[in-house]
Amino acid sequence: MNYKNPDEHGYYGEFGGAFIPEMLYPNVEELQNNYLEIIESEEFQNEYQDLLKNYVGRATPLYFAKNLSQKYNTQIYLKREDLNHTGAHKINNALGQVLLAKRLGKTRIIAETGAGQHGVATATACALLGLECIVYMGEIDIQRQAPNVARMKMLGAEVIPATSGSKTLKDAVNEALRDWINNPVTTHYVIGSVVGPHPFPDLVARFQSIISKEIREQLKEKIGRENPDYVIACVGGGSNAAGTFYHFVEEKDVKIIAAEAGGLGVDSGKSAATTFLGTLGVLHGSKSLVMQTGDGQVIEPHSISAGLDYPGIGPFHAHLFKEKRAEFFSINDEEALKSAFELTKLEGIIPALESSHALAVLDKKKFNENDVVVICLSGRGDKDMETYLKNL
Repeated sequence: MNYKNPDEHGYYGEFGGAFIPEMLYPNVEELQNNYLEIIESEEFQNEYQDLLKNYVGRATPLYFAKNLSQKYNTQIYLKREDLNHTGAHKINNALGQVLLAKRLGKTRIIAETGAGQHGVATATACALLGLECIVYMGEIDIQRQAPNVARMKMLGAEVIPATSGSKTLKDAVNEALRDWINNPVTTHYVIGSVVGPHPFPDLVARFQSIISKEIREQLKEKIGRENPDYVIACVGGGSNAAGTFYHFVEEKDVKIIAAEAGGLGVDSGKSAATTFLGTLGVLHGSKSLVMQTGDGQVIEPHSISAGLDYPGIGPFHAHLFKEKRAEFFSINDEEALKSAFELTKLEGIIPALESSHALAVLDKKKFNENDVVVICLSGRGDKDMETYLKNL
């Protein structure tokens, strides 16, 4: 079973594809025809790998969390994506896509963002590489992620509020897609997660796969084997999770765990746990699991974390779920907060609220004493300080 890469039409099993308005065909087709050749070329890889090392600060550490391990009586390693330049894993993909866009002759970059980390990463890449940058962000997210909005503006990006719907991530994606339809020739849309029409889920997963590539190398060095017993990551659209799982999905001895945002509880009507609540549908250009009503209207999601506040899931993850290759947990707001405070007190690391959902799996599942458990710490918690202080 090939879990890692989609077929030529962009399908992972029954999920994926490219469901797009006719106006977008030229853009998407240009990407489909060129992305692999460009990103696999020696010239591209040399520039990209150099930037990852000397600009982003990779490889990020694989940290043995001694105090956390003691508490849960297992071997817990944290993949410290929070230590990347800009404070999250998002820079891996943003840099790669902006480099790709330049090679395609684009001069203008648009992006959507929820928690703001992808917006900051895209604005950073555009500042570095000299491209115009417009970021769409839900009005509510602009309020709850003010520090990241300030950063984007300082980096030279224009931040445009999405004022329709729930005024969160889903609506920001809608606005970005509208912009792309209106500016097809000069503009590249840097999608921040493993969602959207083919080739975006594959493109983003490939740029994020550096996470699991490094985990393998670092485990080999630390414990003499490349494979952990478990890898755990949070999933909204799912880019950090795709990167964390990428080199392990075809290794049968590695168990994969995804943590979704349960919000106020799966049955509360205020949740973003797509694999528990979603059905087959089309959202933002691909076929996947979507939270929707019987007649196909998208149900507004809810999560305390802006980055997981999304009513769908990437086709890569939907396929892992359907094939039972990954185990999915729904983590509610309270559980995520508890885990955030616990990591802070035990290890002196303040995690992003998104990452706290992955940490909360430790309270849901029993691990053996000798299990090697790798958790992706996808981002740092400065952007969430206001929420943390409210709940202290």
